[in-house]
Amino acid sequence: MTRRLRAAVLDYDAGNVRSAKRGVEAAGVDAVITSDPVVAADADALVIPGVGHFGTCSRRLRERGLEAVVRSFIAEERPVLGICVGMQLLYAGSDESDEPGLGLLPGRVVRFPSDAVVPHMGWDVVDVARPDPLLDGIDGRRLYFAHSYYAVPDAIDHVLARCQYGGERFPCVVREGSVVGTQFHPEKSGAVGARVLANWVTMLRSEVQA
Repeated sequence: MTRRLRAAVLDYDAGNVRSAKRGVEAAGVDAVITSDPVVAADADALVIPGVGHFGTCSRRLRERGLEAVVRSFIAEERPVLGICVGMQLLYAGSDESDEPGLGLLPGRVVRFPSDAVVPHMGWDVVDVARPDPLLDGIDGRRLYFAHSYYAVPDAIDHVLARCQYGGERFPCVVREGSVVGTQFHPEKSGAVGARVLANWVTMLRSEVQA
């Protein structure tokens, strides 16, 4: 019998942990919400949820010893999924705060222009920029966003999909090796978001069992 994979949903007071847990569980993996680095390190994959301030999220991730776990997963090419601010933390920093991000991806997070209505909240179209199994069945579909800041990459090789808002065409799905980030909330995006998470779990199984 094939062992069910387990994802650790990191609890660092960033919000959205319970819906993220429900989302990945519905996609076919066991999930545990934890702020314990030992428990997180023992999981097959990490989920970095995120609703909140970049600086506060970054600082609390570090203070709880969870940043070290994320960096270890990245170094070992183990699966990580960042959602919303969890995706933004993959970059070096944000205009929202002086606190550093993880610096995995080249670029920086900036605020939407002053003439844009923020937050960008609601359902919007995701356009696939590069084919990837993660995005099977997603191109041109609407997913749920809630954010005032967006990533401006220094290079585009890691950008899988974009969204148009406030005169900006920003990355909304990124991937670097086994690390994936979504600016939208797949766990709040109905059947389309469930498809994204199911695709991620399929990838997760192949990566963990390889």
